[in-house]
Amino acid sequence: MMKAFLEEVDSFFDRDPAARSRVEVVLCYPGLHALWMHRISHWLWQKQLCLLARVIAQMSRFLTGIEIHPGATIGKRFFIDHGMGVVIGETSTIGDDVTIYHGVTLGGTSFHEGIRHPQVGNNVIIGAGAQLLGPITVGDGAKIGSNAVVVNDVEVNQTMVGVPARRTKTRKSELAAHEEEFGAYGTEQGAIDPTKRDIESLMEEMRRMKKRMKELEGGAGETAKQWSAKP
Repeated sequence: MMKAFLEEVDSFFDRDPAARSRVEVVLCYPGLHALWMHRISHWLWQKQLCLLARVIAQMSRFLTGIEIHPGATIGKRFFIDHGMGVVIGETSTIGDDVTIYHGVTLGGTSFHEGIRHPQVGNNVIIGAGAQLLGPITVGDGAKIGSNAVVVNDVEVNQTMVGVPARRTKTRKSELAAHEEEFGAYGTEQGAIDPTKRDIESLMEEMRRMKKRMKELEGGAGETAKQWSAKP
């Protein structure tokens, strides 16, 4: 119990350079407070004490600004940075060592029984304001950029940005994923928006076509001069 407690506290140091001491993390980090209260409410939910679980979850929402349904399953060393406006739905599943930022929603899009919310793997980073909607699967090591809207499955180690979210790059191996530095807000340094990349590619193609057309027009002009010069 104490080991798990210290693991969760210490995990904040790996992902937040502003953290200076364990005491500061315990007293001043609403993400940690929301996680602890969720551990209690989730245990009560599993014991079929649903009303009491919902009351504790509501208290947590009031105190931290973070709304986690008691039915959500959350793994080890979960880190919510800042946290205000985070919403995690009832059937959401979150793996180990996941980081999310303020304004993130793991929401449902249907009213049927069963899984309605995102299933998030291990070592995932979800940037501020990102919306993950529906019973989608987010693979291990994925990064979701800030304000992205994700409505389809995300493969292992992919980085997604935009509305709707599109892939910017995929790490080639798990080794590369572990060697890569932690990317705050799920944003790759120097990453290019896929829409911008496509537009730039089209512009470059147009430049090449214009250059080729000028070369062809120049060649046609020389041929015409040669014919007109013949007696």
